[in-house]
Amino acid sequence: MRIMHLEFGRHLYGGAAQVRYLIEGLDDCGIENILICPVNSEISKVTCATKVVELSIGGDLDWRLPTRLKNIISLYEPSVVHAHSRRGADTVGGWVSRYMEVPAVLTRRVDNREAALWARLKYFPYDAVVGISSAVERELLHHVGLPAYRVHKVSSAMDTKRYSPATERTRLTEVTGLDSSLFTIGIVGQFISRKGHALLFECLPELFVRFPHARVLCFGQGPLENELKKNVLNKGLSSHVIFLGFRTDLSDLMPELDLLVHPARQEGLGVAVMEAMSSGVPVITSTAGGITDLLENKVHGLTFESGDKSGLFNAMVLMISDEELRVRFRTAARKRIQEQFSVEKMSHRYIEIYNQVLRSS
Repeated sequence: MRIMHLEFGRHLYGGAAQVRYLIEGLDDCGIENILICPVNSEISKVTCATKVVELSIGGDLDWRLPTRLKNIISLYEPSVVHAHSRRGADTVGGWVSRYMEVPAVLTRRVDNREAALWARLKYFPYDAVVGISSAVERELLHHVGLPAYRVHKVSSAMDTKRYSPATERTRLTEVTGLDSSLFTIGIVGQFISRKGHALLFECLPELFVRFPHARVLCFGQGPLENELKKNVLNKGLSSHVIFLGFRTDLSDLMPELDLLVHPARQEGLGVAVMEAMSSGVPVITSTAGGITDLLENKVHGLTFESGDKSGLFNAMVLMISDEELRVRFRTAARKRIQEQFSVEKMSHRYIEIYNQVLRSS
């Protein structure tokens, strides 16, 4: 079996990281993988795909993309085309595959609502559409109106070897210069409104009064970065909040955090939450989107209703104050990821879907 993956994201964010894991898992199962991605994209530098084809991609309106994809499909003759991202992969990939009479699968990773008519047109050429969480699956079934036989749920996965508990804090101290006695709270995600940074920052003045030894470390980049930095400066919190940018060494830094906070307003599943759980880092997260697929409140971590400032604040106070609780969550959360969200499990589920669409074609 030969799978052609369309991943048009430039950075190794959550979705692209999942494509990396899937290709590794499929490779372990003896399946050949061809990756189509942008020139100099980060995934092109780390993938184990048999063949990498790099393209200059202009997005949904790139008039050259259909012809180039048609030629690539004709050249490599994949068994299945699997589209993973937007920027033309989802819109163009399905229709070109249908024209070439190659079965196609699309993975949707976000739970935001699309115009139903446009969504039906986009998803029409795909033999199977995969949602990464119950929330995304519901959106595909009930809002878009896709038939149940074409909709599947396959949860994202985590490389539990790459994200594993730390025994001491060395790398984080080296990068930040912070004393190891300080309590570090991480927030990981693009600086966009739906990730909820503003809600966390509203809680910080009072939190730092109660816990002056706490520090917040912000990992990521995005259009709201300058606005968020100005927010921190205006609140007089610059000594307690550190912006670390997008880090390719997050798997080294994440395990050394004391706590991860994920205050998202919308979320397909929550890769940052999975990374923290796998790393043995206690988690406080909103219940947005598909996050509740990952953990049970007070069993694997603490949750609060999306947008609930007092709920977030109270959860942080409890977590910082109760070391025994943090220890319990570390163990339970990592076990949950190992048992339910392994790369092997995700890969085998996709193989089932590939075989299903091949039998039906």
